[in-house]
Amino acid sequence: MPAPHNAFKAALKSGNPQMGCWLGLADPYIAEISAHAGFDWLLIDGEHAPNDLRSIIAQLQVIAASDSHPVVRPVVGETWMIKQLLDAGAQTLLVPMVESAEQARELVAAVTYPPDGVRGVGSALARASGFAGIPDYLTTARNEICLLVQVENLKGLAALDDILTVDGLDGVFIGPSDLAADMGHIGNPGHPDVAKAVINAMGTIVASGKAGGILTLDTALQRTCLDLGATFVATAIDVTLFANAIRKSATDAKALQTS
Repeated sequence: MPAPHNAFKAALKSGNPQMGCWLGLADPYIAEISAHAGFDWLLIDGEHAPNDLRSIIAQLQVIAASDSHPVVRPVVGETWMIKQLLDAGAQTLLVPMVESAEQARELVAAVTYPPDGVRGVGSALARASGFAGIPDYLTTARNEICLLVQVENLKGLAALDDILTVDGLDGVFIGPSDLAADMGHIGNPGHPDVAKAVINAMGTIVASGKAGGILTLDTALQRTCLDLGATFVATAIDVTLFANAIRKSATDAKALQTS
């Protein structure tokens, strides 16, 4: 019996756009609600959200009962972090701040068992193998792992063409917020210069044959990226959705005092 099929990876390979939502509230209850909302994928954020390995596992478990696919973003692309997340059952990783082809190749090695990579062999203890219930896990796992990297600063953009040549890399995600900061427009990812850089990068990614992705709340940029051929696009953030809704609710409640 092989490793579980990664339908998200297959969809990206076939060019079928996948629409996603960022999960930053770091709570399985929220993840469960989100998992049944209808998004194709959900990003469990370990970089900027207060997640640890156990909270990530709890969210992987509740999302597994839905049609949404979990994508996990580690804090950084460290081999030991990647090993833990893969053993925990994550099949798709989005690694932040990738700035060179050499770094991308190291990440490919981190998700690949020896002799072709450096992933530690401990699947008998792992949720990923069904706790040794998947006999062919070691020989089939790599086929179902989807490795995505974030290019989100000027150094990364300068190396984009080289990064796109790395075998074993499934897609590249452009991060507008960090890119805006690096371009001197911190807090303004919608600046025309940033938008132009994002659009140019997306065109380059799609032309390379790899999947292109982005998180943006700008509906015009969402549409533009999809029209360019982006195949994993996140359009919402649970933190933002809740914060906006609860603030409006409080404002409406206060308004009742004077009505």
